Amino acid sequence: MADSGSTAAFTRRDLLKIIALSGGGLALGWVWPARAETNETPAPSRFEPNAWISLHADGRIQLRLARAEMGQGVMTSLTMLLAEELEAGLDQIQVEPAPIDPAYTNHLLGEQATGGGTSTRDGWETLREAGALARTLMIAAAARTWGVPESECRARRARVHHADGTRHLGYGELAAMAASLPVPTSVVLKDRSDWTLIGTSQRRLDTPLKVRGAARFGLDVRLPGMLHATIARCPVIGAEIRGWNAQAARAVPGVIDVFAVRHGIAVVAETSWAALAGHARLEIDCRPRVNTAVATERLRSRLHIGLNGRAPVALREGDVSRALAEAALEIESVYEVPFQAHACMEPMNCTADVRPDGCDIHVPTQSPAATQELAQRLTGLPPERIRVHTTFLGGGHGRRRELDFVHDAVELSHRLGRPVQVIWTRADDLQHDYYRPMTLHRLRGGLDAAGEPVAWFHRVVGPSVLARRDPGRIRDGIDPLMIDGAASLPYRFAHRRLEYRRADTPVPIGLWRGDGHSHNAFATECFLDELARASEQDPLELRRRLLADSPAHLALLDRLAEHWAAPVPDGLGRGLALVEAAGSRLALMAEVAVEEGRVRARRFVAVLDCGQVVNPDAVRAQIESGIVFGLTATLKGVITFSDGRVEQTGFGDYPLLRFDEMPEIESILIDSDAPPGGVSPIATPAVAPAVANALLALLGRPFRTLPIRL
Repeated sequence: MADSGSTAAFTRRDLLKIIALSGGGLALGWVWPARAETNETPAPSRFEPNAWISLHADGRIQLRLARAEMGQGVMTSLTMLLAEELEAGLDQIQVEPAPIDPAYTNHLLGEQATGGGTSTRDGWETLREAGALARTLMIAAAARTWGVPESECRARRARVHHADGTRHLGYGELAAMAASLPVPTSVVLKDRSDWTLIGTSQRRLDTPLKVRGAARFGLDVRLPGMLHATIARCPVIGAEIRGWNAQAARAVPGVIDVFAVRHGIAVVAETSWAALAGHARLEIDCRPRVNTAVATERLRSRLHIGLNGRAPVALREGDVSRALAEAALEIESVYEVPFQAHACMEPMNCTADVRPDGCDIHVPTQSPAATQELAQRLTGLPPERIRVHTTFLGGGHGRRRELDFVHDAVELSHRLGRPVQVIWTRADDLQHDYYRPMTLHRLRGGLDAAGEPVAWFHRVVGPSVLARRDPGRIRDGIDPLMIDGAASLPYRFAHRRLEYRRADTPVPIGLWRGDGHSHNAFATECFLDELARASEQDPLELRRRLLADSPAHLALLDRLAEHWAAPVPDGLGRGLALVEAAGSRLALMAEVAVEEGRVRARRFVAVLDCGQVVNPDAVRAQIESGIVFGLTATLKGVITFSDGRVEQTGFGDYPLLRFDEMPEIESILIDSDAPPGGVSPIATPAVAPAVANALLALLGRPFRTLPIRL
């Protein structure tokens, strides 16, 4: 594939199609192989829905954004990739959501979806090449118009200028001519030294909309004749609704009906307030089926059983058993990570309008293609009649890869024949989530007589996330998502073994920010500090020796070293953690204090190598947001169960980090010309071990259970 200053070649099967638009415009889009064979000469007025960009005769430039904007800044960064090669300003490009089409598949996820820090990585070449081809055709059109060589023409801010300095034409004026030209077999991408956008901090395109209150989130959707609904679900895991009393709910002014649906009892009303009031007054009776005695202690006991006995081996290097037996000193520790909710600031919601001839779904989703597939199954409509309108997302973190809230709205609209907006309460959101799984970790390390680690054993015990989402990826009993980070540990050990013991529970689990890294980094990075303490070594220096063969990781520690070596202020502990995820690497240093019996994170220094930085300001914002998310998980967040029920109902008993608890954060970005890595998942997993290691340094005892309690 092409890189900076390289040539991108196009074959018949992956060619960018050129389509004349009504009004003399030009559309460019990646065509799926089947379409490349059958749509060689589209109708002149046809606009193909899989086009990435459109250039119109009136000068408008449109980008079809195929990834969800949920605060990570992807609307701006992907537009920057296109604009850089197109030679247009960010202010000259209009962004609109992409339709559902195979052309928009996120190839790192295998579907049209957003998550896992994949958006910029997936679009890095695709969008730059699309922009470069458009620019090439515009220059060719101008050269033909003027009767001059293309080498005498240059593009700048959506205009082509001739070298004589007197002639220039806008892209809109050239669109019709460009549409008639033969498609070049290759395009040249700009050299990195010629970039004017990539690598510079740009203001986010979505900020003005949000400041003006014009941004359209899922809860902002309003359709003519729209009804509002809530769904009361059975609060007991493994139970079903036996009956309900809707008398009080029906008495609420504005409530239209109360009836059973797939996931519970629906309260349908004319307004959202009436639906919520009816939901609060609805009485439901649940009948036990299985596992109704779900309780946190029982779940913990079930996982503890998995710490012993045999388990599938995910990775084996050398002979760990022999090395541990011969070690001068052996250390063993068990770490515990609890169930955690996503707690998105915008609760789950979806608006569906199902009609006999079509269906429109307005939803803050990370998985628009899967949303369309679900609607097709529920309505029987063909996919081309189902349109998914992705709104802004008030947080995602993997939760909005799920479809339960979409099912609610489509089912109700299909049944009622009217648009319906389904809204969840905060209690619904916390008590019916797909949680980050509870896991236990047994680690054993062997040190030789000189205090150097020679053996490393790690067993992960926990339920399988992929068993429900993608069971085909499970091989030999090992869920690769559950060992993320543990399997790719960058440290060098002569003898190493990683095991995974699957221990499923009745609790629904799913994707969560950082996925397997979020629990494995806590165990591995904390255990490294325990080994360093046992051998009286500096934690950073120990990591240096274990990373002797990894210059990229050593570069992070080198940049962090001056902060690490500075005197530690009185009353503070200092700890660090190293995480590699989504094609990026992060070294994080934490400074923490204990104030009035509580842990207080005072300062973080993050050193990030994420390859080529597209928008530095957005990258720093992602580091900061990941640290905030990680601090909530480290010091506060925990989902517990009693008698089959989730005990947390709101931010009163599932508290988030507050403004007055925000630490100072310094972010250092490593300059690199490697392709971009992901950023959104990497900071969160590093927070818990960095904080725990700082407490180990401050208080002299390890903290092996989250959330951290003194």
